[in-house]
Amino acid sequence: MSRGVGNGVMETVGFHKVKDDPFAKGFDMGLAKPLSRSVRLNGFSTCLRLEQIYWNILTEIARINACSVSALLSYVDREVHLRYGGVKNFSGLVRVVCVVHALKGRIEPSCSPGLSLG
Repeated sequence: MSRGVGNGVMETVGFHKVKDDPFAKGFDMGLAKPLSRSVRLNGFSTCLRLEQIYWNILTEIARINACSVSALLSYVDREVHLRYGGVKNFSGLVRVVCVVHALKGRIEPSCSPGLSLG
C-alpha cells in the first residue's frame, strides 16, 4: 500500500520509496563481498578486509598514480600518521579515501608526498 507524504515522496507500508533505486537493473552484489588481502604498509605485513568495490577503487587509484595498491596504502598510512597522528580505524579511512576519490572523480598523478587524497 502506498500513499503520498508530500514533496513527491511516496511512502510504502512505513518505508519511503526512493527515486534513485540503488538496486537498479544489473546491480552486482559481488561488489559488497568482503575480501581479506595481505598488504605491506611501510615494510610491515598486515591483513586488510574490504569489500570488493573498495579493492576495485584502490586498484584504479593505484593505476592512476602508477604505483601498486600496497604503495598507495603505505602512502595513506604514512600521511595519516604525519598529518593527524594516526587513525584508530585504518580500513574505515581507506573506505573514506575511496568514496572521496569516487565523488571527486580525480586524483593527483603520483604516489609521492604531493598526492592529494581529499
